[in-house]
Amino acid sequence: MAKYRTNLPQLSGDLFLTDGGIETTMLFHEGLDLPHFAAFNLLNEPKGQAALKKYFHNHCAIAVKYKVGFILEAVTWRASLDWAEKLGYSKASLDEMLHKAVEFLAPFRDQYENEDTKMVISGCIGPRGDGYTPGDLMSANEAEDYHSMQIETLSKTTADMLTVLTLNYVEEAVGIARAAKLHNMPAVISFTVETDGKLPTSQSLREAIEQVETETEITYLLQNKLRTSHSL
Repeated sequence: MAKYRTNLPQLSGDLFLTDGGIETTMLFHEGLDLPHFAAFNLLNEPKGQAALKKYFHNHCAIAVKYKVGFILEAVTWRASLDWAEKLGYSKASLDEMLHKAVEFLAPFRDQYENEDTKMVISGCIGPRGDGYTPGDLMSANEAEDYHSMQIETLSKTTADMLTVLTLNYVEEAVGIARAAKLHNMPAVISFTVETDGKLPTSQSLREAIEQVETETEITYLLQNKLRTSHSL
C-alpha cells in the first residue's frame, strides 16, 4: 500500500530534494551501458544494482544531513511500451520491471526516513519519443492510451505519485494527466524548455500549463513548484 498517495508531504511547503539525473550519472560517472538511455535495465544485473544502491544511499544521506525531504524516483523514465520493446521486453516483463523498480526503493525509505526527512516514492514517466526534439506527435487521446499501461501498473505498486519528465509538447502531457487521474495517481508534469523559456514547439510554458489544466479539468503543479531542487 502506498504511504503518501493521498497526502503528499511536500505539499505542506517543506523543502524536498530530488536526485541529480540518474541516467547521466550511470552513463558518464559510473561507466555503465544504457541502451536507449534506459536505467531500469540496470536492475537485472548485480553491477547495475550496486551502482543504483550507491546512488540512492548518497542522495538519501544528504537529505538526512540537511533535514529535508527527498523524492525517491524509480528508474522508470524509459519503462514504457515502445522503449521496452526496443530492449526486448514483452508487456508482461515490462510490468514486472515496473514493480521491481518501485520495490527497489522501499529499503531506502525504511533506512533513512524520519520526522525531518520524509521519503516519497515516485514512479517516473518519460515521453514516448525523444525528450528534447518533437517527432511523431500524438493526440491527447493517443497519449492517454499509450501511457495508460505504465500508469496503471505503477498505480498497483507502493508508489506515492508520478513524476513526468521532459515532455516537449502539450498533447502528450494532457493524455498523461488524464490517465493519471483515471488511476487516482497524483502527478507532477514537467516540460522541456528551450533557452527562451518556451517548449520546443514554440508554445510558452504558461500556455502549456494552462492548456493542460483546461483540458484535464484538474490543477497540476509543475515540477519546479512541487520540488525545490532538480539536482544536488
